[in-house]
Amino acid sequence: MILAFKKSPARRLATVGLVALMFAGCAVPTVTPTAAPSPLPTVPPTTPAYTLGPTMAPDACPTSAPAAFTGKATVTMNTNFGPIVIDVDGSLGPNAAGAFLALARCGYYDNIIFHRVIPGFVIQAGDGTYARLPNPDLGCKLGTGGPNWTITDDPVTSTYKRGTVAMARGSSANSGSSQFFIVMTDGASKQLAATGYNNYAIFGSVSTGMDIADQIVNIPTSGVECPDSSGQLSSLDMPLAPAVITTVTVTP
Repeated sequence: MILAFKKSPARRLATVGLVALMFAGCAVPTVTPTAAPSPLPTVPPTTPAYTLGPTMAPDACPTSAPAAFTGKATVTMNTNFGPIVIDVDGSLGPNAAGAFLALARCGYYDNIIFHRVIPGFVIQAGDGTYARLPNPDLGCKLGTGGPNWTITDDPVTSTYKRGTVAMARGSSANSGSSQFFIVMTDGASKQLAATGYNNYAIFGSVSTGMDIADQIVNIPTSGVECPDSSGQLSSLDMPLAPAVITTVTVTP
């Protein structure tokens, strides 16, 4: 799912990276697990401290694709670097907006890390299966998890640009669910919208907090490589220090 995950524009992102990139929550290209990389090092003094948010209540989140959302809402994602405020506009991508808001309300995104950061391109989060603290899976499954349901793709009717928030997905149609990404530069639009890449539904934009996103995207990454669906290796782009979504609030 987008930033389903893999590849960086500068590296191999231009190819499978995008697919991996958007394989949000959905099964990113089928990933063959490999030996897990070394555990994340102790958070350095320069990385903001964080306190884990409340544990998600059992069965609190949707067990099937949420209803489409056509209105507007504000989602505040508190991170250990500071808050990122997202203006959700359901008219841009009602199915993606409905899924994102339903999961934000039920606490699904609490304690999840940004598992992919690619300077000049995107930061991605939303894997509630393998990227949740305190015990994230730091192997090649990272970035491949999500709910057991998917949503119908929304057509992309606007332009990707700095601050755009879109749904990650796998290489197959209708494979998005929980993973999302924030576009870091206007220049990323060409790659994200290029023929042959995935249809990453846009459902909002960052109104406040791109300075926080800038800090997150510049965290050094592991350099670990994992095989994509075709067997080619691509960078996991996993931050070496955790950038954590601690709590999320939704305002109609």
